[in-house]
Amino acid sequence: MLKTLLTRARQGHRTIKYPDAAPPAMPAHFRGAPRIDASRCPDGCRECADACPTNAITISQRPTDSVLSTQYSALVSLDLGRCIFCPECENACPEEAIAFSDDYRLATRTRGDLVAGSAAHLELAAALDDKLRRLFGRSLKLRVVSAGDCNACAADVNVLSTIGWDIGRFGIQYVASPRHADGLVVMGPVTENMRLALKKTWEAISDPKIVIAVGACAISGGIYAGHPEQHDGAAGTVPVDMFIPGCPPHPLTILDGLLRLLGRIEDGTRA
Repeated sequence: MLKTLLTRARQGHRTIKYPDAAPPAMPAHFRGAPRIDASRCPDGCRECADACPTNAITISQRPTDSVLSTQYSALVSLDLGRCIFCPECENACPEEAIAFSDDYRLATRTRGDLVAGSAAHLELAAALDDKLRRLFGRSLKLRVVSAGDCNACAADVNVLSTIGWDIGRFGIQYVASPRHADGLVVMGPVTENMRLALKKTWEAISDPKIVIAVGACAISGGIYAGHPEQHDGAAGTVPVDMFIPGCPPHPLTILDGLLRLLGRIEDGTRA
């Protein structure tokens, strides 16, 4: 016992202080919110879109009227719900018009807010309404459902309950039974074999309840989108209240989204 206490004293406080203090530095290989500068796109170039393995990038032309003629400029959008945050588009672009930043803030309340463009200011996740915040703000119990994920998202969801992150300090807890839960955390594309299980789990939670889709697979099907043995994410089976993109999302991205949902963080938009 004495050795344990001495070891613990040497280790000190190991839980991150976020959100009361600045977030920890992200690792060098981390890829967060993309930055798109369509003004650098040459006419007709589709290098980034052709390189994307999940067809997350859309390129169109918009007219730019001039005195002498109608010219066209590129309009680039990236669907973060489909994006797996690989570097293929960034590496393929000859003009460096697209690049991933270290901005971990990615969670949104609507699917449409996950579409990032060169001129868009996207709304980060807004808090639940007053009634739900009064119910869940100090005690939020979540049932985690793996609906065909590869365990990458599960690892980053589960690590939040460890001492380094300690989501219990915010009143958030993972529970074993949907009967004890206030909502669901769904990971994976919702395979055919898990569709009924997910639906029954959702139905077993008493109203009011919330659903959080974590990762590209749970949002859009990810790399499995269109496959006949899965359902392109959770929204086709249960109503989703928050989307947290990534493949997998960083634990800080997930924590940031949960705290925004509970009204603990309220800064506005991301550029």
